[in-house]
Amino acid sequence: MTESVIFAGDTSWVLVSTALVLLMTPGLAFFYAGLVRRRNVVNTLMMSFAALGVVSVVWALAGYSIAFAPGNDWVGGLDYLALTSVGLEATEGSTIPHVLFMAFQMMFAIITPALISGAVVGRMKFSAYLVFVALWSLLIYSPLCHWVWGGGWLGQDGALDFAGGTVVHISAGISALVAAWMLGPRNSRERASTMPHHVPMTVLGAALLWFGWFGFNAGSALGAGGVAANALVTTHMAASSALISWVVLDLFFKGRASAVGAAIGAVVGLVTITPAAGFVTPMGAMAMGLLGAGASYAAMSLLEHLELDDTLDVFACHGVAGIVGSILTGFFATETVNPDGANGVFYGSWELMVPQLTGTLAAIVFAGLGTAFILKVLQLTIGIRVSEGAETWLDQAEHDEQAYVNHDGWPLGQLLVAKGVVAASDLAICLEEQRRSEVPKRLGTIVVERGLVELGVIEKLIEQQRVSA
Repeated sequence: MTESVIFAGDTSWVLVSTALVLLMTPGLAFFYAGLVRRRNVVNTLMMSFAALGVVSVVWALAGYSIAFAPGNDWVGGLDYLALTSVGLEATEGSTIPHVLFMAFQMMFAIITPALISGAVVGRMKFSAYLVFVALWSLLIYSPLCHWVWGGGWLGQDGALDFAGGTVVHISAGISALVAAWMLGPRNSRERASTMPHHVPMTVLGAALLWFGWFGFNAGSALGAGGVAANALVTTHMAASSALISWVVLDLFFKGRASAVGAAIGAVVGLVTITPAAGFVTPMGAMAMGLLGAGASYAAMSLLEHLELDDTLDVFACHGVAGIVGSILTGFFATETVNPDGANGVFYGSWELMVPQLTGTLAAIVFAGLGTAFILKVLQLTIGIRVSEGAETWLDQAEHDEQAYVNHDGWPLGQLLVAKGVVAASDLAICLEEQRRSEVPKRLGTIVVERGLVELGVIEKLIEQQRVSA
């Protein structure tokens, strides 16, 4: 047994990568929030942001031990419960502190269930979502992580997953599909409103994801060397080729290219290359990005015509692209890039295809059945879907907050009082009624119903404020 030595360069790179991967979850929050209606923005942001806290605690207490402690082929042991024995020294064969490896893997555990939220935004109880995230992280993500990266049966079988194509994206995409099916579709009015409310927010989120993905993929080399450099380049090239592919497909089928489409295309490319980033060449990565984008584009178009309501197309973007990426790794992988990998079909060997297909199928079945079980238990106990009334304005119903008070940014109550239209005491009564209402109501509706002001007066004041601004 050789003694492990901590290398400052490797440690520095993984420290930076850990921070980059953490940034991806807020990036995901912005990406998703820009795509939903303005009345669901706070709820959408919270679903990603809350995962930062919930999963971090679950991971530290038990998730990391289940994933990476010595155990059997199916699950890790209890040696690392509450981070016991997770110290500053390097583990065998590693060049970074054990606690840093734990933190790096924690960031992957955080973003994975947050991805699922895109399929259920607009109709899932936030309290149920928090419980679901904790249980899913512990019962689905951690065991699957052990199977692939923690010494479990898929890793022993030779399955390659450099940074989470199977562990992260296939599991999240399949779980999103199951969750969307079990919650049922949004009401017809909400589902008809498919236009993103804030395109710049979505593009900003995609840019943050792209930036953070360099840590996600290149950081998975767990050192600062040639494999990390190759993973960084393949990550960028796959995203670039997928972006171009999506834009071309939009131009061909729709006659115009959208910024949202370009952002989605880039993310799909990043998903596709994730399992292969440290095993393929840059040209192979470009080909994978093109193929992944085509598959996801086709899946998204097909799902538009089904009753299944995956709100933000999580399955098409992450599930399909993750599956394609995992399988294509079996074609494009080469030992010339990474001697610790394997040669794929295009480099003279079909042997890799067996574990790649096995790993893909195992992740689909385990994540799908496990997610259905967790959601069924929650459905029978605390309930998982909000009321029909709350669904029309989820931010107010679930969080008592609004992302935007008025289009011009001036709070309506403040405007009415400032103009002398409504007394401050009357406004306080209206605000209290709004807070206590079981069905979310606009403040303007309440003051009109109480006869304090006519609707036309409100509209005129808002228009005057907008013009003066």
